[in-house]
Amino acid sequence: MRRVIVLELPDGMASSFAIALDALRAANVLSTRAGRRAPFEIGSVKVARTPRCEFEAGDVVIVPGMGGFSEADVAARLSTPMVRRAVRLVGEARSAGATVAGSCAGTFILAEAGLLAGRRATTTWWLAPTFRKRYPDVELCAEQVVVADWPIATAGAAMAQMDLMLAVIAKFAGTRTAEDCARYLLFDRRESQVPYMAMAFLAGQDERIARAESWLRRNIAREITMDDLAAAAGMTPRTFARRLHVVCGMSPVRFAQRIRSEVATVLLETTSLSIDEIAQRVGYAEPSTLRRLLRRETSHPPSRLRRSASGRGPSVK
Repeated sequence: MRRVIVLELPDGMASSFAIALDALRAANVLSTRAGRRAPFEIGSVKVARTPRCEFEAGDVVIVPGMGGFSEADVAARLSTPMVRRAVRLVGEARSAGATVAGSCAGTFILAEAGLLAGRRATTTWWLAPTFRKRYPDVELCAEQVVVADWPIATAGAAMAQMDLMLAVIAKFAGTRTAEDCARYLLFDRRESQVPYMAMAFLAGQDERIARAESWLRRNIAREITMDDLAAAAGMTPRTFARRLHVVCGMSPVRFAQRIRSEVATVLLETTSLSIDEIAQRVGYAEPSTLRRLLRRETSHPPSRLRRSASGRGPSVK
């Protein structure tokens, strides 16, 4: 039986903490019902009351969402004595040979402890620009819901705690148990945070990138080059591409595609325009190009997006 310790952070995300415990308990119950041994010894540690904890090789330490609703809020929490204690605890756990996993803003705690340096990781999408600036030595994959770079694993926004727990369960109790948990909890695995990432928010972290984003939306029906975007931002193409990657984690081509996809999705959900008309409005001569883009960015065809929004809207062929 593997010991799993879930940290209870002061003012942390209560839902994230509860999801971690519930998923582990479900894994134990479903395993015993199937005639298998319960895989986990489940425990929790109140960071505010536990200055030290003895960790062992083979332990798994879970860091739920830290909480915080702005960049300044997260930065302030990282400097509090209780969160600094959590940073020390996860560092000690990893030094003892434990696996460490964190989600949402809790990933900042792992990074503060130096556990993510030189590794691939993810975090909640809206904090990605802040994370990149603060931890440039981490390869941030902000579009991914979970990055399992064992013995470290990270997950995106708060409800990605369940995705993280399924990854932990699959790693230490087997994919069969993880699949049983997903079915029992009626949970659909998600491959990407992309459908939930608001480009205006990401671009707004940098004044010049925001300028380019605003210009692109005003000129979305026309053909746009990287030189156009760089000029709108008041930078050379090379400097623009470099800054865009730091702020949004993507290339100029992907940046433009994401915004075209966002606008097209809104038009599908709020108008009766055909896919041909929407393609023209967002700068694509061929509707098939827009269809492929929407499938990639949203994992759904245009017809599904329209039906999901209206419940009775016409199918887009």
